[in-house]
Amino acid sequence: MAKTSMVNRDIKRTKIVKKYATKRAELKATVLSPNSSYEEKMEAQTKLQKLPRDASPVRQRNRCVLSGRSRGVYRKFGLGRNKLREATMRGDVPGLRKASW
Repeated sequence: MAKTSMVNRDIKRTKIVKKYATKRAELKATVLSPNSSYEEKMEAQTKLQKLPRDASPVRQRNRCVLSGRSRGVYRKFGLGRNKLREATMRGDVPGLRKASW
């Protein structure tokens, strides 16, 4: 089980990313637009830098939904490798079963 503080920090980051998503998208579009002037680009860049660091989606971490584990998480299922194995053994994951040959 992961530290609850780390899980809570990730939840907080997710909320902040959602809150600033449209503002970030507009500013990044301005910066990348070939039609905008140099001054507009620089102004948009400084506004982008003044946003909170956690507003960037890159700072989010994939975590297991059940245990909060940060490593070995399968995106498709949203579970860590240990919990995915347990769920597969119970038959909770449709279309997935233990390999045997």
